[in-house]
Amino acid sequence: MFIGEYQHALDSKNRIIVPAKFREQLNSVFVMTKGLDGCLYAFPMDEWRRLEEKLKTLPLTNKDARAFVRFFFSGAAEIEIDKQGRALLPQNLIEYAQIQKDIVSIGVSTRIEIWSKDKWQEYNDQNIDYNEIAEKMSELGI
Repeated sequence: MFIGEYQHALDSKNRIIVPAKFREQLNSVFVMTKGLDGCLYAFPMDEWRRLEEKLKTLPLTNKDARAFVRFFFSGAAEIEIDKQGRALLPQNLIEYAQIQKDIVSIGVSTRIEIWSKDKWQEYNDQNIDYNEIAEKMSELGI
């Protein structure tokens, strides 16, 4: 399980340091793709395969399903972690997430989210009522 929040920076070669706690679970190769809310998602290979299987079951005849699968897979890239614990971010993903320099990586159970520091701050500055969200989730049995 991925948990925690880590701050770091993109280097001049578009690499980030993958936090040691995350490296242990990612192994040396993982999948990164466009995420929701303007961040990037990083998945260990086994979790990516599980997600891929679920997405394959979506009906091709459903316009929204096709759009989501396109969005998710077109941005996906296999990423290697080098011996120094760095990962090279593809330019298209850097642009999508509007990453300039400072980055925040957060653990979200089965995935890692990588945010530009500014976008993460914007997200956290929203007036999100987590009590209301928790109440709605409890109505769903969660």
